[in-house]
Amino acid sequence: MDLGIAGKTAVVCASTSGLGRATAEALAAEGARVVVCGRRADVAAEVAAGLPQAVGVGVDLMAPEGPADLLAAARTAFGPVDILVLNGPGPRPARVTEIHAEELGPAVDSLVTVHHRLVTGVLGHMRAQRWGRVLAIGSSAVAAPIGDLALSGIGRTALAAYLKMLAGEVAADGVTVNMLLPGRIATDRVRALDATRASRSGRDVAEVHAESVRRIPVNRYGEPAEFGATAAFLCGGPASYLTGSAVRCDGGLVPGM
Repeated sequence: MDLGIAGKTAVVCASTSGLGRATAEALAAEGARVVVCGRRADVAAEVAAGLPQAVGVGVDLMAPEGPADLLAAARTAFGPVDILVLNGPGPRPARVTEIHAEELGPAVDSLVTVHHRLVTGVLGHMRAQRWGRVLAIGSSAVAAPIGDLALSGIGRTALAAYLKMLAGEVAADGVTVNMLLPGRIATDRVRALDATRASRSGRDVAEVHAESVRRIPVNRYGEPAEFGATAAFLCGGPASYLTGSAVRCDGGLVPGM
């Protein structure tokens, strides 16, 4: 399938590893010009060097000027942004009774406020050309709460509400807005979460991993490349009638359609 994004400029946030990197690689394979970003400029440049048309940008998106700096770098390298993939590290693992009030603000800032600034910076061009893609890498916690990821669930659910309202306002301008919800994908983040759960419960990591696998109908963790391929489709031309949706890439993990 030709996704129709060859030559499009794509900014993929937090794309030096994990799901962000898998998405950047999938978009690049489809011919998009990709802006890889992360806190460490050297790592971003290294990842970008392995892609056909890409640049690496070192930026702290939590800094006041971070989002604007990233978009300015993208425009300098490739021109206006056509595809924006929102992504970022999740807050610390904790159950809802273990979080503190002062942690709620930073969780929302990192998962909603930063992304709002990025969207605001690209939306004018997308609407003017009557084509654009905004895709957020979320979490299956948006569809079904995950007990020990309370802060992530709160922040990403708030982001989902913002994106749903945004989708309705820009759909007629040819801009789609969606969220892609990963389940248990084999990334460093998921491995770290498994290790944390093992430590808290006094079990072996292999046991925790096996327990998770038993709850996944396809009987395995997903591969980052599988997630990236799904993300690339949602950013492509054939997905032009799909907007305002939370799509799950979870191997059937969440018990609901």
